[in-house]
Amino acid sequence: MDSLDLDVLKTAAAWLDAGHRCQLVTVVKTWGSSPRPIGATLAVRGDGRVIGSVSGGCIEDDLIENVRARGIARDAKPHLVSYGISADDAHRFGLPCGGTIELAIEPLGGASGLRELLRRLEGGELLERRLDLASGAVTLARATPGSVLRVEDDMLTTVHGPRWRLFIIGAGPLSRFLAQVAGAMDYRVIVCDPREEYRADWNLAGTELVHTMPDDLMIEARLDARSAVVALTHDPKLDDLALMEALKSEAFYVGAIGSRLNNARRRERLKLFDLSDAELGRLHGPIGLYIGSKTPSEIGIAILAEMTAVRNGVPAAMLVPHAAAPAPATSDICTL
Repeated sequence: MDSLDLDVLKTAAAWLDAGHRCQLVTVVKTWGSSPRPIGATLAVRGDGRVIGSVSGGCIEDDLIENVRARGIARDAKPHLVSYGISADDAHRFGLPCGGTIELAIEPLGGASGLRELLRRLEGGELLERRLDLASGAVTLARATPGSVLRVEDDMLTTVHGPRWRLFIIGAGPLSRFLAQVAGAMDYRVIVCDPREEYRADWNLAGTELVHTMPDDLMIEARLDARSAVVALTHDPKLDDLALMEALKSEAFYVGAIGSRLNNARRRERLKLFDLSDAELGRLHGPIGLYIGSKTPSEIGIAILAEMTAVRNGVPAAMLVPHAAAPAPATSDICTL
């Protein structure tokens, strides 16, 4: 699956190939509450068809109305527009709490470089797309993992590609579902399993499958603050190897499947690898938010929900982790 904003780029490129006029709309700044984050995109075709979202519906209606009424001139230049500055506009466009949103509106054409951008994204590159707001000229350059959208001196720079990485240890059914959904959430997904019997049937497009030992992968990957590691094999020889390296890294999320008892035993084992109490305290286990999950798909949703909360800086006091959920009546049932 593609993330929504990648799908916007692909659809816009297809519209251009078919001879349609269209424009790309990007959220570049917000004040107060906003339904969509900075970097969210929308493409509007000359006949009013749209893909993507910048506000949840209300601003989209105004953008469509403007395109239908005025069309998209071939010599039009990019420009910035704001919605919701006044209380009346906030009410009209459905912006919550009087929020304001600034958009970049870019008429697209052959010089917009969408096909080149998509080709390089397919190769796994992390790219900056630089749009000169005065001339409409576009250039592409490699980006660093910490790159962010910005507007400086009439230059709009947007970041495209796998800005987040998810390393999954184990290639089982839960890993498959987790990888599918994470791919749609803008993660580059790497699945590690040295066991040939588990790798044999792995055929999920858009993910990378490696068979190295997990600890070696963690070292080679140079985990940073935009990396997450999830250990799902139930095999201490594999999960613990990954965890002992991941917990020493800058990864924003490190989690392991298993019951409370199994995770307590895991923490005792990891102490033998000279991990500090602070490093062990970073381990999420039992993994995921408590939603009563039992099936692989439900467990995957619980894991991704917790990852998303941590990634977005949600205070721990607002979350209900599995570790704090009521204990089951039976002794050591392994849920998450």
